[in-house]
Amino acid sequence: MTNKDDATFPEPEDARGQGAAPDETTGSDADASGPAPSGEAGAQDDLTIDDILGTEQTADAAAEDLRSPSERAEELESALVTDLKRLQAEYANYRRRTEEQREREIERAQGEAAKGLLPVLDDLDRAAQHGDLLPGTPFAAIGDKVRAVAERLGVVAYGKAGEPFDPQQHEAIFQAPTPGASEPTILEVVEVGYRLGSVELRPAKVVVAVAADPSTSSGD
Repeated sequence: MTNKDDATFPEPEDARGQGAAPDETTGSDADASGPAPSGEAGAQDDLTIDDILGTEQTADAAAEDLRSPSERAEELESALVTDLKRLQAEYANYRRRTEEQREREIERAQGEAAKGLLPVLDDLDRAAQHGDLLPGTPFAAIGDKVRAVAERLGVVAYGKAGEPFDPQQHEAIFQAPTPGASEPTILEVVEVGYRLGSVELRPAKVVVAVAADPSTSSGD
């Protein structure tokens, strides 16, 4: 009697052929994709600690390493002191400019207030020329008080006969040819000028004596 466990069955032909034949599809795909990437190119791009430590130093870096800590500290201290001095100088210049601008603004404001006194001062000058400001009279007392206020504000009168003519301060309303005049000179003051500090309140209006033309002064 034949045992069922010992019975053998023939292997199917399709199974035998599939196991024996080579995988042509796998081989063709491998050829189409090309050779596998080499690991040497990727290794060249990755730097290790040994590569970094083995890199040659530049001349500046080598000189930096040769300096002692005290020398580095002195250099840092010198740089900080230089920066501090520069900041101090900039701050001093800023304070100076601010102070000068503040003084100019104060003078300008005082000058605007003092301009209102100029017509009164002109009237007092005319009254004095006509002998109306007699000492001890109420009018003279009022005039003294007005002039005292102008002086406290810093108002200064300028422009006198005989002074050299300055176009920056004087306004020439007439030029009079004068024999013997070698340079422009104030011959007569028509209206006194006033200034307050560096602020020009009003230029002096004057008659200027100029050199006479020899051709006009000759008898021909």
